[in-house]
Amino acid sequence: MAQAAAVAKPPAPPRRRRASAAPRRLPYLLIAPAALLMLGFIAYPVLSVFWYSLRDYNPTKPWRNGFAGLDNFTRIFTDDPLFWDTLVFSAKWVFVEVGLQLLFGLALALIVNQTFVGRALGRALVFSPWAVSGVLTSAIWVLLYNSQTGITRYLADMGVGEYGVSWLSDTSTVFPAAVVADLWRGVPFFAILILADLQSVSKDLYEAAEVDGASRFKQFWHITLPHLKDAIILSTLLRAVWEFNNVDLLYTLTGGGPAGTTTTLPLYIANTSVDAHDFGYASALTTVAFVILLFCSTVYLRLSKFGGEK
Repeated sequence: MAQAAAVAKPPAPPRRRRASAAPRRLPYLLIAPAALLMLGFIAYPVLSVFWYSLRDYNPTKPWRNGFAGLDNFTRIFTDDPLFWDTLVFSAKWVFVEVGLQLLFGLALALIVNQTFVGRALGRALVFSPWAVSGVLTSAIWVLLYNSQTGITRYLADMGVGEYGVSWLSDTSTVFPAAVVADLWRGVPFFAILILADLQSVSKDLYEAAEVDGASRFKQFWHITLPHLKDAIILSTLLRAVWEFNNVDLLYTLTGGGPAGTTTTLPLYIANTSVDAHDFGYASALTTVAFVILLFCSTVYLRLSKFGGEK
């Protein structure tokens, strides 16, 4: 009986082998070199800026170098009117540029999204300015604004304006001239992102709206814009950060002039560090700019409800 019971007893299930940890670690080992390089190239400069913001550091005056504590930040908020002037101009520059770039970029995206002869060539022409570097863009517009060979010379030949007028040297015209130059390069950025999102809008929605008698404007307002909500929020945020940090175009076009009227906060930081060699104070300005951008970006994403229901 005991032998029969032993035979009838089902065999024990085989033991599961513990999965080797090596395959699970392999993806992390493969990306580790790139992650370490990114950490070194990003984290170290950022931490260095925070460290130097607490110090007086000027290579040309080493006897003054040392720990300064919060003195640089106190100087920014209480004893530096240029900080507030450049911050106000930076806000103005970002608001005007991003608003106009979004408006024209949306219009261009809607146009090149239509079916017409030569659409591929039209898209290439629309997007081509985005492939041009900022310094080269500035050089092009410096030539266009040249008082002897540029736009003003041809306008004077037609009886519009006077000879020898430089829009970049006049405080009343330098801002719109710089805005137009940056629009030429910035509009394609919005057009590219918005057009990419337009490709995913179902045509059935527009067909159903036409059957219901909706006008083109109502289709745009109730179908197109809600679908583009996240693309518009993301593109405006990215472009706002880039425009705030814009240095190359304004530096090449105006150098921050005339009389400092086109000096943004990043350009002021660049002048303080490169020209004045005051790297400690420039680091403090950079830290303040970083906090401002971080705060504004967080508030903007919260208020716009990015990623929420459309």
